[in-house]
Amino acid sequence: MRKTLLAAFAMAMCASTASAQTIGVSMSDLDKFRTALLNGVLSHGKTISGLKLVTQNAKGDNELQNKQVQQLIADKVDAIIVAVSDGDLGPQMTKLAADAHIPLIYINNVPSNLSDLPENQVVVASDEKESGTLETKEVCSLMKGKGRVVVLMGEPFHQAARARTEDIDNVIATPECKGMQIVERQAAYWSRDYADQQMQEWLSAGVKFDAVIANNDEMALGAIRAMKRNGMAMKDVIVGGVDATDDALAAMQAGDLDVTILQSAVGQGATAVDAAIKLMNGQQVPRVNNVPFELVTPQNIAQYLPKTQ
Repeated sequence: MRKTLLAAFAMAMCASTASAQTIGVSMSDLDKFRTALLNGVLSHGKTISGLKLVTQNAKGDNELQNKQVQQLIADKVDAIIVAVSDGDLGPQMTKLAADAHIPLIYINNVPSNLSDLPENQVVVASDEKESGTLETKEVCSLMKGKGRVVVLMGEPFHQAARARTEDIDNVIATPECKGMQIVERQAAYWSRDYADQQMQEWLSAGVKFDAVIANNDEMALGAIRAMKRNGMAMKDVIVGGVDATDDALAAMQAGDLDVTILQSAVGQGATAVDAAIKLMNGQQVPRVNNVPFELVTPQNIAQYLPKTQ
């Protein structure tokens, strides 16, 4: 009887070990939003019994991220969630995972090879046609369709930066907003400090503007910091960003930020983990999984405060 029980226990342990699954998570960097994104992955992963998460941070180094993904594959993880800084890295990442027969989930940034992804590779992101469009339409409304605008862009090769900037141009081209004029646009690489420096250059050069449209909140906050340092009254300029980070919502409550767009790090993180589990278990997942953006303004900020990133 004892031998039978021991054998049953051993079989149960083997079954438990076999069912344990590991997801490797590769982040291109950990700025404010991408840290929230990683936390979204980790917090949802903790709710799933038997799931192990292994994380890597490439610190903005594409080559390092490539090597880290190779290491995750060598460690025989069951799936990989990857946030790449550059969508053009997609073909490399896809080949690495495909050759190893490991499911791959792109999170937040859409790879350039989206249409060529194999069945066990998917994208979890938010539709960037919504983000910059919602942001710029609200700025246009506040400006009553006319005025001078400066634009702060993210990383030039990041799909979201390209899309959000295109959204700005498309909205300004509409009849309702055709009185808006972009007087300057520069990349500030999603960074508060770079945006501060760029705004300082514009102010020192005497650039005149009525609104700042930034591809993310960090750049909007950097621009605000520079403007306030130079004695500008924030009531005289309209500032928009994207992400609805905790710092951005605080700036909105203080009257410094006029518009932001909630990009749910929690929603993207949870959706990516769920997609990874389904793919690991041989289930089908749509190639593109969108997590909706939401407009946040001083009028509705109260309902978003519990959702701070």
